[in-house]
Amino acid sequence: MHTNPPDLRPDLARARIPDDSLGARREGQPTIGMVSLGCPKALVDSERILTRLRAEGYAISPDYKGADAVIVNTCGFLDSAKAESLDAIGEALRENGKVLVTGCLGAEPEYITGAHPKVLAVTGPHQYEAVLDAVHAAVPPQPDPFIDLLPASGVSLTPRHYSYLKISEGCNHRCKFCIIPDMRGKLVSRPAHAVVREAEKLVAAGVKELLVISQDTSAYGLDRKFETERGHRAHITDLARDLGSLGAWVRLHYVYPYPHVRDLIPLMAAHSESGGLVLPYLDIPFQHAHPDVLRRMARPAAAAKTLDEIAAWRAICPEITLRSTFIVGYPGETEAEFQTLLDWLDEAQLDRVGAFQYENVKGARANDLPDHVPAEVKQERFERFMEKAQAISEAKLAAKVGQRIEVIVDSVDDEGATCRTKADAPEIDGNLFIDEGFEALKPGDIVTVTVDEAGEYDLWGRL
Repeated sequence: MHTNPPDLRPDLARARIPDDSLGARREGQPTIGMVSLGCPKALVDSERILTRLRAEGYAISPDYKGADAVIVNTCGFLDSAKAESLDAIGEALRENGKVLVTGCLGAEPEYITGAHPKVLAVTGPHQYEAVLDAVHAAVPPQPDPFIDLLPASGVSLTPRHYSYLKISEGCNHRCKFCIIPDMRGKLVSRPAHAVVREAEKLVAAGVKELLVISQDTSAYGLDRKFETERGHRAHITDLARDLGSLGAWVRLHYVYPYPHVRDLIPLMAAHSESGGLVLPYLDIPFQHAHPDVLRRMARPAAAAKTLDEIAAWRAICPEITLRSTFIVGYPGETEAEFQTLLDWLDEAQLDRVGAFQYENVKGARANDLPDHVPAEVKQERFERFMEKAQAISEAKLAAKVGQRIEVIVDSVDDEGATCRTKADAPEIDGNLFIDEGFEALKPGDIVTVTVDEAGEYDLWGRL
């Protein structure tokens, strides 16, 4: 029987290069490998880099030995992520020798070269042209004009049936624990018509689920003054409606609970009733519940009002799934403040929950706050928090036993089919497993199953 590990980090996207994205390599064709770390937003950057390289005549290698050079797209959000990035760079140097580094940690080139002086180049986040220049210098292009230099067809690092859709870059918030605005700048939204056009192409190519991502999805279009261009308005509600009309599942990530978010909920209720528009799923990074902790974080939220908003959302769309992440052990967090968070979680009854133990991040203002919480206290609070979150998850999933629900098939092997419900995002939430009668299923199928068993994070069902 399959199980889903409960310790998946909710900030990671596990990139892989599917064989069907590679194409056949011709003799003498320069080849680049890619290691993509970090969040789904970085994964989209990796896809764009590889797509540009493919259009210039480079082949893409799924392993170190088949590559003339390797790009490591790094994460630099937490110290643990930085360490993971340095380990990945070191592995690429050992296995290949010619390594170029990009991504969020690339904003600190001295940090990288101090640990790995043999890297060929370091570029920062979303510096596509600089990455291409570095690749050209390390592995000069040798295109065949009769075969290569064709219009770019997207290289996907996700399974064919779902895709991340980045709608903006950067963030206007100045949360004290976060350095993303320093690394990626202020909010820059893509034109709505460009987002919709990309989504149309993805759906036409067989994508069944669009995962909308950004640093702050609910602020989309603010920098553009919510302009209308080519018939599409740059506002998250209008964009969600446009994307929902394409016939694919649309899942919203990284949504701040601004008042206008309530306008999205009727679109989700419509999905529950008719199968159209937007999935009844909101990914909202609440981070904490005690008002004093939120103030020390400089978070744009108030816990009491948030509970009122959650109640209002559920009144409109009872089927809505709420996922969030929290930080435990933030500087100055008292036992009473932590208990408020546990009590809030009891009342909020969120469906999907992840947590981090607070870490200092170089350049973050939270580093200078007084009364940092000892490591052993952070660990103890983390375990208490996750124990409560797990109990809530287990009870909510147990209530689904006997229900008929729609699922999307992610993979099929000899043991069964691994699927997801509308309440589950890939990699970060749970799965539904089908252990019998699955042989005719294939990835991307959307089928209706009866839930006959529930665990702490996962479901099992039958066709």
